[in-house]
Amino acid sequence: MLKRISHIGIAVENIEEQRSWYEGVLGLEDAGRDIVEEQGVRVQMYSIGDTRIELLEPLSPDSPVARFIAKRGQGIHHIAYGVENCREALKKALEKGFELIDAEPRQGAHAASIAFLHPRSTFGVLSEFCEERDEGEL
Repeated sequence: MLKRISHIGIAVENIEEQRSWYEGVLGLEDAGRDIVEEQGVRVQMYSIGDTRIELLEPLSPDSPVARFIAKRGQGIHHIAYGVENCREALKKALEKGFELIDAEPRQGAHAASIAFLHPRSTFGVLSEFCEERDEGEL
């Protein structure tokens, strides 16, 4: 079912303020930016091997990421697991009694199909299934 760790989502107040750390200190290269209106975030990706760091900047004070930052501060928001089929992964998780945030996959950054599981049933970790398109399809 799981292929790899797709990415680690990090909630930030301002992507531009974070760039000196990720690019200057860590030496990571820009792996793409996106805006996901449905989730109210601006996304900045950095690659490390076949895994990415995904910075999530809220577009408005009432977005889920803005509420997360207000409650917990900046930091790790979620872990995304790469899957072959997001819909099938959701079905299996539901069958095993895990609480879903998303009953159906939705579009995430870079046209990936994504779905979240509630941290109440994943031991406090917001977990995402991420079915990515092949790079040639982007």
